[in-house]
Amino acid sequence: MPFHPTKYILKPFVLCAALSFSHIAAAEDAASGNYKIDAGHSTVLFTVGHLGTSELTGRFNEIEGSFVLDKNKAPKVDVTIKTASVDTNHEKRNAHLRSPDFFNVKQYPVMHFTADKISYDSQGHPTRMHGKLTLHGKTKPVTFEISPVGAGKDPWGGYRAGFNARTTLKRSEFGMNFMPGGIGEEVSVALNIEAIKE
Repeated sequence: MPFHPTKYILKPFVLCAALSFSHIAAAEDAASGNYKIDAGHSTVLFTVGHLGTSELTGRFNEIEGSFVLDKNKAPKVDVTIKTASVDTNHEKRNAHLRSPDFFNVKQYPVMHFTADKISYDSQGHPTRMHGKLTLHGKTKPVTFEISPVGAGKDPWGGYRAGFNARTTLKRSEFGMNFMPGGIGEEVSVALNIEAIKE
């Protein structure tokens, strides 16, 4: 059998990395406190139907925000997404999405979500956040379903928590009515958030 030195060199590093992050993956309950979203490890995705034959998934590349996680205090969630950061892996389509037909990014450069109510299950895990989304000049109530991913200390001495949040929007409610027969009315939105405790 041939000798592969890289196998033995890399194995300890892989093992150390796995041990470093295993306590985060195993944790379930995030500690109470103030959190700031880690934009480099968070993702905003959307999916919408196209011509009744397929679904298109895109993302927004620029997000910032914070939240307060504490069952004994009034919750606070504040998230801002830059609409010009829309990315569907197709530059011509991206330019169209930034135009007045869709997000009209020159007039409405950000979308903004705030929440002042978080629901918890019987085990104390957050399950929903209720708030308002301002998009394309219109503000509407929105509820996200929340799934905690994990929480714990990171290798650099900080503390992190991760959550996935899902909701479905009707684009016409936000004044985005271009091509109603070809583009789906309902848009699925997914926030995959990693945040650092302050």
